[in-house]
Amino acid sequence: MNNVKSNVSRRAALLGGLAVVTTAPLLHAQTTLQIVATTGMIADAARRVGGDLVAVRALMGPGVDPHGYRQTRSDIVAMTRADLVLWHGLYLEAQMERFFEDLGAKRAVVAVAEALDKDSLLSHPTYAGRFDPHVWMDPAVWVGVVGEVARALSEAQPANAATFARNAATYQDELTTLSAYAKSIVAKVPQDKRVLVTAHDAFSYFGQGYGFEVIGIQGISTASEAGLNRISQIVDTLVARNIGAVFVETSVSDRNMRALIEGVGAQGHEVVIGGSLFSDAMGDSGTYEGSYLGMIDHNVTTIARALGADVSPGGMSGNLNQGS
Repeated sequence: MNNVKSNVSRRAALLGGLAVVTTAPLLHAQTTLQIVATTGMIADAARRVGGDLVAVRALMGPGVDPHGYRQTRSDIVAMTRADLVLWHGLYLEAQMERFFEDLGAKRAVVAVAEALDKDSLLSHPTYAGRFDPHVWMDPAVWVGVVGEVARALSEAQPANAATFARNAATYQDELTTLSAYAKSIVAKVPQDKRVLVTAHDAFSYFGQGYGFEVIGIQGISTASEAGLNRISQIVDTLVARNIGAVFVETSVSDRNMRALIEGVGAQGHEVVIGGSLFSDAMGDSGTYEGSYLGMIDHNVTTIARALGADVSPGGMSGNLNQGS
């Protein structure tokens, strides 16, 4: 009888220990805010603001174009299970807007760029009442998006609002440092060379913030088509203004850019590809360019060097706290 009681006690102890092991991760899962973000830039901001208190999944990885992206079955599962869904808005994820409207009736869904002061936005050249969504191209504007990310996280988990606010302030300081650095670098580009020719019109906020004329072969959305007349017009501009470098983008086909270069060559003018820029997506995860700070640093350094500035190829990667 004593042996039976002893065995029961041992089994109870083992089961009790097992209960501790199995329930601890469940408790952790309940306190970790599960976030799904559409773009890598938003996911990066959520990780910087949330730190160890959040687990973030980005739907769109390196080289993915958000303009035409449609949610997959696994995306839908992830978003319906998330505590918070962060998307950009301003018609960037055009194919997903209806889905977010429906999901917003059931889950916490926030379009972080929609909170920006409209005075800081550039009007869409084609559609009245719409705005250019590429606000991340100017860190001084992106600061406001980070603030909205912090607000959304705090609303989803009020107990950690002070931590989110503190992390956001630290990150926003880094963005201000990045913006100042970028201005110092592009100031070295000769005034008559400050013309940025890219695959699509994603760099207008960069142009406004740093004093560049921006020419995109395609429009604001990569869904727009670049006709032969448009390419011919840009060819004439490159030749007439003696522009020597153009830029491809990691998330856009270089087909139109190759046609542009061939057209310029046919007129006896030489133009080179000045580098590959990150426009609608960041670099590979785990790399410097896979962070927002690294993405912008890379773009600024690549543009400045290709257009005649004496700039170190290393950029400012050693001068910024890259964070988590």
